[in-house]
Amino acid sequence: MPNRTATSDSQPFDFNLDTVQAEADLTPFRVHAGGRRFSFAHLQSLDVWDLVEIAEGGDTGATLGVLRAALGDDFAEFRKNPLPQYKLKQLFEAYQKHCGLLPGESDASAS
Repeated sequence: MPNRTATSDSQPFDFNLDTVQAEADLTPFRVHAGGRRFSFAHLQSLDVWDLVEIAEGGDTGATLGVLRAALGDDFAEFRKNPLPQYKLKQLFEAYQKHCGLLPGESDASAS
């Protein structure tokens, strides 16, 4: 019989993560590019484990990584459209605004 270090589900706990609900409206951010619509998942709904890895890619790499995570399977199609840096900047600022963040502000900021 394998050793089990976790307590059984019948044991009391201090915090139930399964019941936590988002405080923000997690409506997707919709973008028109290359003649079609793309839906980016709300920044608050992205898996933090993926975002930690993405953050290691520098500013542009992190920005593109967040957009890749937000687009999911549609990223390959979105990637077919040219994306000059000035458009990437405007897109990401609009995405942050949609998600309730000011450009340059992160969820971890104190303000």
